[in-house]
Amino acid sequence: MERDGVNKLNGKVALVTGGANGIGLETVRLFLENGASVVMADFNAEAGNAACEKLCAAGYQDAVTFIQVDVSSAESVASMVVSVIEQFGQIDILINNAGITQDSMLSKMSIEQWQRVVDVNLNGVFYCTKFVAPHMVQKGQGKIINTSSIVGVHGNIGQTNYAATKAGVIGMTKTWAKELGFKGINVNAVAPGYVETGMVASVPEKVLALMVEKVPLRRLGKPSDIAQAYLYLASDDANYVNGTVLEVNGGLVI
Repeated sequence: MERDGVNKLNGKVALVTGGANGIGLETVRLFLENGASVVMADFNAEAGNAACEKLCAAGYQDAVTFIQVDVSSAESVASMVVSVIEQFGQIDILINNAGITQDSMLSKMSIEQWQRVVDVNLNGVFYCTKFVAPHMVQKGQGKIINTSSIVGVHGNIGQTNYAATKAGVIGMTKTWAKELGFKGINVNAVAPGYVETGMVASVPEKVLALMVEKVPLRRLGKPSDIAQAYLYLASDDANYVNGTVLEVNGGLVI
């Protein structure tokens, strides 16, 4: 079909984890509009298959596919990458977007809550990059974009596990930018502020109102705001951007 976007990603193959909903799904849509072939990877097979069917019905049947993956499992990630390479022959863009929250104050946070968030948000980013990077190195180019958070930069009450993993993502981003930059691979991170997704859906309205009041733009972020940041970093427009943490928070922390 004729793509609606400006085709910034023509001929590129993008792998988006956590791609079945929220920011991930919006990113999948935007990348398809801009000419990429996109692998939507997610643990939720029901949501992933449903989203993929809708995108296929919209005319992207030759450009989008869904793969179920558990990013907390090295074996599952390795299998996913093999499947993508077998189907597309390359991975040009990796969006490490998959993440979870299991919030609790330090005194009440269980070991299980801590470990599960670390397994998905930190280990998952490591595993995906570990298995994708060699294919980019072989090709001599690639874009790796990791999802951090405002919480990873500034901390937040009740989110010890989440803040630790998102701060860790920044550390890995800067390290990989140094390790992989001279091999033609750009590694950057996006640190969203508070975005209208399922993660904030359970926040009481009064708390949300207070959050909005602190943002100079007087609104929460939208998934499309973050997807546009991913698109910029994934495109040739950002070929000299490496090791950067792009904060997309409406000015919340100024």
